[in-house]
Amino acid sequence: MKPAWLNKKISLQSCAAVKKELRGLCLNTVCEQAMCPNIGECFSRNIATFLILGRHCTRMCSFCNIEKKKPQEVDLEEPSRVAIAVEKFCLKHVVVTSVTRDDLEDGGAGVFAKTVLSIKDKSPSVTIEVLIPDFKLSQEALREVVESGPHIIAHNIETVPSLYPFVRRGADYARSVSLLRMVKKISSGLKTKSGLMLGLGEKEEEVISVMEDLRLVNCDFLSIGQYLAPSQKHYPVKEYVAPEKFDYYKEKGRRLGFLHIESSPYVRSSYMASDYLH
Repeated sequence: MKPAWLNKKISLQSCAAVKKELRGLCLNTVCEQAMCPNIGECFSRNIATFLILGRHCTRMCSFCNIEKKKPQEVDLEEPSRVAIAVEKFCLKHVVVTSVTRDDLEDGGAGVFAKTVLSIKDKSPSVTIEVLIPDFKLSQEALREVVESGPHIIAHNIETVPSLYPFVRRGADYARSVSLLRMVKKISSGLKTKSGLMLGLGEKEEEVISVMEDLRLVNCDFLSIGQYLAPSQKHYPVKEYVAPEKFDYYKEKGRRLGFLHIESSPYVRSSYMASDYLH
């Protein structure tokens, strides 16, 4: 049974207007596909995290609700439709993420770059955050995204290394850390961000070790939230972490040097994303 601090209710009525606009533009959001518990709060404020490159992922992460199927054809008009939605929703900060597309030679980097450029062209004052897959550590793919000019490049570590074989099959902890290091090598002034889920069976010392690894590659921002299993078929929740523990990790992160850290049960990587730059 969930503890009292995890009793957030989702208002379907508050989501209706944004969902209608998104369907009209044939756009996906990670808010819907990943069953984010904050969807009612965000959609009621015309805030959405866009999911590009289709709805089907090539990785087999057991925590995620994104469908694992044969990927769809790349929609080359999708970037311009995202830009239209950003303008229509009057967003000041936008987060764009994607499914992992190991089937594509560039991992989808070109579509990320085109999306960033389309948003900048239509809404030049908007700050842009891209939450990217690892691109199999292709420097060429990563450079294309970096050079398109986002304000933040995020890549989520998700969990501690010991749990990767069970939670993030197909991913690699060292590769993810290296990706964040590579961003800084390509553009030292570009802000980087990562995210962690708690409650998967990790130990405190493992969480702190991950935070230290992120700081060693000069990761600027960090989000920490409670893992909630989307269904009984997904990796089970091992622990509901108390809010006081999230506060502890937040203070620890500040001492380690993160410029901004959000840590509480309902925090997700794109939740209140605009706060990280201010």
